[in-house]
Amino acid sequence: MSKKEKLVAIFLSFPSDLHYDEMVKLLGYFGFVEMKKGKTSGSRVKFIGKNGTPLMMHKPHPTGILKHYQLKQIKEVLGL
Repeated sequence: MSKKEKLVAIFLSFPSDLHYDEMVKLLGYFGFVEMKKGKTSGSRVKFIGKNGTPLMMHKPHPTGILKHYQLKQIKEVLGL
């Protein structure tokens, strides 16, 4: 099983401890890139897919652990 397959399997199990950095890597596997908005964007981040699909969310802080609703939102956008 590849790293990508392992990460997708972990993601689909809706873990309570998925870190933001892991999510960025997962989205990268699906062709999403993070759009940098500068110093004043705060915790709001935007990802754009290959086909122009946007994904906007708040970067979790201080722990970096994603909330359950964020996992559901990402799953819906990825079509998994």
